[in-house]
Amino acid sequence: MTIPVRLYSYWRSSAAYRVRLGLAYKGVQAHVEPVDLPAGAHRQPSFQALNPDGLVPLLEIDGLRLSQSMAILEYLEETRPQPALLPSDPVGRARVRALAQWIACEIHPLNNLRTLQYLSKPLGVSSEQRSVWYAHWVRQGLERFEQHLSEPQTGAFCHGDTPSMADCLLMPQVFNARIMKVDMADLPQIARVESNLLQLDWVRQAYPYSQIDAPSDQGELALPAKA
Repeated sequence: MTIPVRLYSYWRSSAAYRVRLGLAYKGVQAHVEPVDLPAGAHRQPSFQALNPDGLVPLLEIDGLRLSQSMAILEYLEETRPQPALLPSDPVGRARVRALAQWIACEIHPLNNLRTLQYLSKPLGVSSEQRSVWYAHWVRQGLERFEQHLSEPQTGAFCHGDTPSMADCLLMPQVFNARIMKVDMADLPQIARVESNLLQLDWVRQAYPYSQIDAPSDQGELALPAKA
């Protein structure tokens, strides 16, 4: 009997978005269980019984419960190798992992929900100051990522002309940067890769505003029509 795949997710979570992209790219059908992070659903005993870390994403697959988006993407790659999220050559794999980790390790920890909430509540940082904090670190990180995308190994996507794990990390970071109105007008390589990815059905399936828990008021960030 096939064990159903279940993803505990929040529509705006960058980490959950990464896993939605990986699942969609691999063609893995998953039932999405929304977890309302701003309302504190991740701190409820019912969820912490599933994941004591109290974080999303949490993926139930193959009789396992997996957490941490990068570990989940690696698991999907090892157990479902086609289509591949990593290149076949070791140099290419190292580059893709480095790009992915630049976002996961250097950008995201400074602007995730827990960090922003700590700035606001215990430290008393104003919403304006918090936005400045967010924009500074995200902008600085994306500028460096833009430089990497100017390397010759970049193609239609972050690495060559086939989507990779790096693209699964870039898309969520760019989406949340747009929500926070970070100026990215002078980052043409990132904009080009994002535009190419948004033409793909599996990316559109994973897009935040395609999720069942997304708000109906989408504004400027509504899923754009295909070119």
